[in-house]
Amino acid sequence: MTNIPHPDSQTVTVNCAIVTISDTRTPETDRSGQLIQELLLQNAHAVADYTILPDEPALIQAHLIALGQRPELEAVIFNGGTGIAPRDTTYDAIALLLEKTLPGFGEIFRALSYQEIGSRAIASRAIAGLYQSKLIFSIPGSTGAVKLALIQLILPELIHLTQQVKSPGH
Repeated sequence: MTNIPHPDSQTVTVNCAIVTISDTRTPETDRSGQLIQELLLQNAHAVADYTILPDEPALIQAHLIALGQRPELEAVIFNGGTGIAPRDTTYDAIALLLEKTLPGFGEIFRALSYQEIGSRAIASRAIAGLYQSKLIFSIPGSTGAVKLALIQLILPELIHLTQQVKSPGH
Protein backbone atom coordinates (compact mmCIF):
# COMPACT_ATOMS: atom_id res chain seq x y z
CA MET A 1 0.00 0.00 0.00
CA THR A 2 1.39 3.37 -1.02
CA ASN A 3 0.80 6.27 1.31
CA ILE A 4 -0.10 9.43 -0.55
CA PRO A 5 1.10 12.64 1.12
CA HIS A 6 -1.49 15.12 2.26
CA PRO A 7 -2.10 17.59 -0.55
CA ASP A 8 -0.58 21.00 -0.03
CA SER A 9 -3.27 23.24 1.41
CA GLN A 10 -2.43 26.20 -0.78
CA THR A 11 -1.40 26.75 -4.34
CA VAL A 12 2.11 28.10 -4.40
CA THR A 13 4.03 28.94 -7.53
CA VAL A 14 7.58 27.62 -7.43
CA ASN A 15 10.07 29.42 -9.68
CA CYS A 16 12.03 26.79 -11.57
CA ALA A 17 14.90 26.55 -14.01
CA ILE A 18 15.17 23.72 -16.55
CA VAL A 19 18.57 22.60 -17.83
CA THR A 20 18.80 19.99 -20.57
CA ILE A 21 22.19 18.32 -20.85
CA SER A 22 22.73 17.14 -24.41
CA ASP A 23 25.33 17.36 -27.13
CA THR A 24 22.67 17.13 -29.86
CA ARG A 25 19.34 18.60 -28.73
CA THR A 26 18.06 22.01 -29.76
CA PRO A 27 15.08 23.92 -28.31
CA GLU A 28 12.99 22.45 -31.15
CA THR A 29 14.07 18.83 -30.56
CA ASP A 30 14.28 18.89 -26.76
CA ARG A 31 11.11 16.91 -26.07
CA SER A 32 12.12 16.21 -22.47
CA GLY A 33 12.81 19.86 -21.69
CA GLN A 34 9.49 20.77 -23.32
CA LEU A 35 7.70 18.11 -21.24
CA ILE A 36 9.21 19.42 -17.99
CA GLN A 37 8.06 22.92 -18.91
CA GLU A 38 4.53 21.74 -19.79
CA LEU A 39 4.16 19.76 -16.55
CA LEU A 40 5.45 22.61 -14.39
CA LEU A 41 3.13 25.14 -16.05
CA GLN A 42 0.12 22.77 -15.82
CA ASN A 43 0.77 22.65 -12.07
CA ALA A 44 0.89 26.46 -11.65
CA HIS A 45 4.67 26.69 -11.37
CA ALA A 46 6.87 29.15 -13.26
CA VAL A 47 9.76 28.48 -15.62
CA ALA A 48 12.19 31.34 -15.05
CA ASP A 49 15.08 29.89 -17.03
CA TYR A 50 15.58 27.25 -19.73
CA THR A 51 18.98 26.25 -21.08
CA ILE A 52 20.52 23.46 -23.16
CA LEU A 53 24.15 22.68 -22.34
CA PRO A 54 26.60 20.15 -23.76
CA ASP A 55 27.61 17.37 -21.38
CA GLU A 56 30.73 19.15 -20.11
CA PRO A 57 31.23 19.11 -16.33
CA ALA A 58 32.80 22.58 -16.13
CA LEU A 59 29.88 24.12 -18.06
CA ILE A 60 27.31 22.27 -15.95
CA GLN A 61 28.95 23.41 -12.71
CA ALA A 62 29.37 27.00 -13.90
CA HIS A 63 25.71 27.13 -14.90
CA LEU A 64 24.54 25.71 -11.57
CA ILE A 65 26.73 28.22 -9.71
CA ALA A 66 25.20 31.05 -11.79
CA LEU A 67 21.66 29.78 -11.12
CA GLY A 68 22.54 29.57 -7.43
CA GLN A 69 23.10 33.33 -7.43
CA ARG A 70 19.55 34.05 -8.62
CA PRO A 71 17.40 34.68 -5.54
CA GLU A 72 14.08 34.28 -7.39
CA LEU A 73 14.86 30.66 -8.34
CA GLU A 74 13.70 27.94 -5.96
CA ALA A 75 14.28 24.73 -7.94
CA VAL A 76 16.44 23.56 -10.83
CA ILE A 77 15.60 20.47 -12.85
CA PHE A 78 18.42 18.99 -14.91
CA ASN A 79 17.64 16.28 -17.45
CA GLY A 80 20.15 14.18 -19.34
CA GLY A 81 23.66 12.90 -18.73
CA THR A 82 22.80 10.67 -15.76
CA GLY A 83 23.88 7.31 -17.19
CA ILE A 84 27.28 5.65 -17.17
CA ALA A 85 28.50 6.35 -20.71
CA PRO A 86 31.74 8.34 -20.93
CA ARG A 87 29.84 11.52 -21.90
CA ASP A 88 27.36 11.17 -19.00
CA THR A 89 28.89 13.58 -16.49
CA THR A 90 25.88 15.43 -15.07
CA TYR A 91 25.76 13.40 -11.85
CA ASP A 92 29.48 13.89 -11.20
CA ALA A 93 29.34 17.64 -11.86
CA ILE A 94 26.26 18.26 -9.71
CA ALA A 95 27.06 15.89 -6.83
CA LEU A 96 30.25 17.82 -6.09
CA LEU A 97 28.27 21.04 -5.53
CA LEU A 98 25.30 19.77 -3.52
CA GLU A 99 25.32 20.98 0.08
CA LYS A 100 22.72 18.39 1.15
CA THR A 101 21.48 15.36 -0.72
CA LEU A 102 18.07 13.71 -0.80
CA PRO A 103 19.11 10.06 -1.19
CA GLY A 104 15.48 8.92 -1.19
CA PHE A 105 14.85 10.70 -4.48
CA GLY A 106 17.33 8.57 -6.45
CA GLU A 107 16.38 5.42 -4.56
CA ILE A 108 12.66 5.82 -5.18
CA PHE A 109 13.20 6.95 -8.79
CA ARG A 110 15.21 3.80 -9.53
CA ALA A 111 12.62 1.61 -7.79
CA LEU A 112 9.82 3.16 -9.86
CA SER A 113 11.96 2.91 -13.01
CA TYR A 114 12.58 -0.77 -12.30
CA GLN A 115 8.82 -1.34 -12.44
CA GLU A 116 8.77 0.21 -15.92
CA ILE A 117 12.08 -0.77 -17.55
CA GLY A 118 13.39 -3.61 -15.41
CA SER A 119 17.00 -4.09 -14.39
CA ARG A 120 18.29 -1.35 -16.69
CA ALA A 121 17.18 1.06 -13.96
CA ILE A 122 20.43 0.33 -12.11
CA ALA A 123 22.33 2.48 -14.64
CA SER A 124 20.41 5.62 -13.65
CA ARG A 125 22.28 8.10 -11.49
CA ALA A 126 19.32 10.34 -10.74
CA ILE A 127 20.06 12.59 -7.76
CA ALA A 128 18.50 15.44 -5.81
CA GLY A 129 19.63 17.81 -3.13
CA LEU A 130 20.20 21.41 -2.15
CA TYR A 131 22.54 24.04 -3.52
CA GLN A 132 22.39 27.68 -2.39
CA SER A 133 18.97 27.07 -0.80
CA LYS A 134 17.57 25.76 -4.08
CA LEU A 135 16.20 22.31 -4.77
CA ILE A 136 18.25 20.54 -7.41
CA PHE A 137 16.91 17.53 -9.29
CA SER A 138 18.91 15.64 -11.90
CA ILE A 139 16.99 13.05 -13.90
CA PRO A 140 17.56 11.01 -17.06
CA GLY A 141 16.81 12.71 -20.35
CA SER A 142 14.30 10.25 -21.79
CA THR A 143 10.72 11.50 -21.91
CA GLY A 144 9.58 8.39 -20.02
CA ALA A 145 12.00 9.11 -17.18
CA VAL A 146 11.02 12.79 -17.14
CA LYS A 147 7.33 11.95 -16.94
CA LEU A 148 7.92 9.40 -14.17
CA ALA A 149 10.13 11.71 -12.10
CA LEU A 150 7.91 14.76 -12.40
CA ILE A 151 4.50 13.14 -12.00
CA GLN A 152 5.37 10.65 -9.27
CA LEU A 153 8.09 12.44 -7.30
CA ILE A 154 8.89 16.07 -8.08
CA LEU A 155 5.46 17.65 -8.56
CA PRO A 156 3.83 15.98 -5.53
CA GLU A 157 6.64 17.26 -3.26
CA LEU A 158 7.84 20.49 -4.91
CA ILE A 159 5.81 22.92 -2.79
CA HIS A 160 6.45 21.03 0.45
CA LEU A 161 10.19 20.78 -0.18
CA THR A 162 10.58 24.45 -1.13
CA GLN A 163 8.70 25.43 2.03
CA GLN A 164 10.99 23.16 4.08
CA VAL A 165 14.04 24.87 2.59
CA LYS A 166 12.65 28.30 3.52
CA SER A 167 11.51 27.40 7.04
CA PRO A 168 13.76 28.20 10.00
CA GLY A 169 15.05 25.31 12.07
CA HIS A 170 12.56 23.51 14.29
